[in-house]
Amino acid sequence: MSGEHGGRFAGRIALVTGAGSGIGAAVARRLAGQGAEVFATDLDGPAAEATSKELPRAHSLTVDVAEPAQVDRAFDEVVRRHGRLDVVVHAAGVDDPTAKEWIAEALLADRPARVTERLGDEAWRRVMCVNLDGTFHVLRAALRAMAPRRSGAVVTVGSSSAFDAQAGYPHYAASKAGAHALSRSVAKEAIAFGVRVNTVAPGPTETGMAARTPAALRQGFADPRVRPYATPEEIADIAVFLASEEAANLVGAVLLANGGRFTV
Repeated sequence: MSGEHGGRFAGRIALVTGAGSGIGAAVARRLAGQGAEVFATDLDGPAAEATSKELPRAHSLTVDVAEPAQVDRAFDEVVRRHGRLDVVVHAAGVDDPTAKEWIAEALLADRPARVTERLGDEAWRRVMCVNLDGTFHVLRAALRAMAPRRSGAVVTVGSSSAFDAQAGYPHYAASKAGAHALSRSVAKEAIAFGVRVNTVAPGPTETGMAARTPAALRQGFADPRVRPYATPEEIADIAVFLASEEAANLVGAVLLANGGRFTV
């Protein structure tokens, strides 16, 4: 049973980052549909508000996960209102459209990509600040909220790029690999306080980020021998499973969800 009066998250308080679109929005919908009261957060405040308006018992907050004070304020607001926080799904992240264009240009010209030597400090820091620093800020705030109650589940959204480390995308691969290792380390610490931390690592997924991927690069990800691009809902189902009691014995897991493109 799902909805307002039932579901496996009935009575639970959940916070979702990156909930304005894509995987984060799909997670917010899944959690709300299974009974959770959801705080939808996003750097794009109106997008977070649009998601929350779709859902019963939902609220929106504008949060830049790269800014620790904003993250802390959001978590403090949830705990102030409800006295607890039960579920966190951290789906906020960024890519680098310029680097993608450079990779696509190389593919079309049938030459090796040359990205690292052209990659500026600002582009490197932006990806790291959101994808890696942001994951730390969210995990730290989640433990501060959950550990005193000795209960809670946190799911971070990583990437298959952490494993296959595509040529020409070093900053993104590094940020996601770092986020995976960070989540696994925190998971070992957090479980002593009753808090579970796990990660889902999607492959190509039909999100706004994917929509900005150049056609040549999208074609490179296509392969008739594997599943097509995942939907945000398919990845959300994995994240919600990890946050549920059905995954009670999963701690520090990184679930690869790339449709069979490779295994590790």
